Amino acid sequence: MTMAGSNNTNDQQGSIRALFDEWNTALQTQNPAEVVTLYAADAVLLPTVSNKVRRTPTEIEDYFIGFLARGPSGTINESDVRTFGDIAIHSGIYTFSFTDTSQVQARFTFVYHWNGTVWQIIEHHSSQMPETSI
Repeated sequence: MTMAGSNNTNDQQGSIRALFDEWNTALQTQNPAEVVTLYAADAVLLPTVSNKVRRTPTEIEDYFIGFLARGPSGTINESDVRTFGDIAIHSGIYTFSFTDTSQVQARFTFVYHWNGTVWQIIEHHSSQMPETSI
């Protein structure tokens, strides 16, 4: 993730929001290894449609093999961005549409770390919404 931090809060928040688009574009490649490159080597993934916590690049890739087979495309419904120096948090609600026309809405939190060169995902939590919105 190649978005550099900025001193302007609006610019920085826009850059962090754009990281979701980069991640979603990686999903569209249907290549789990491409998605995994966006995660730090010690990242933790608490995935949407799996009960297993993923703590290594191999485990994260394993999750995305199955997830990408469903042909997901994500859209953010609402979100907030907060930055704390070289840490950024992007959280909210997103919806995934799949090639079989099913959808899943989930809460999400991406925690990014600026390593001096790129923003990397260090924590990604995604949990399916427990009930239909009213």
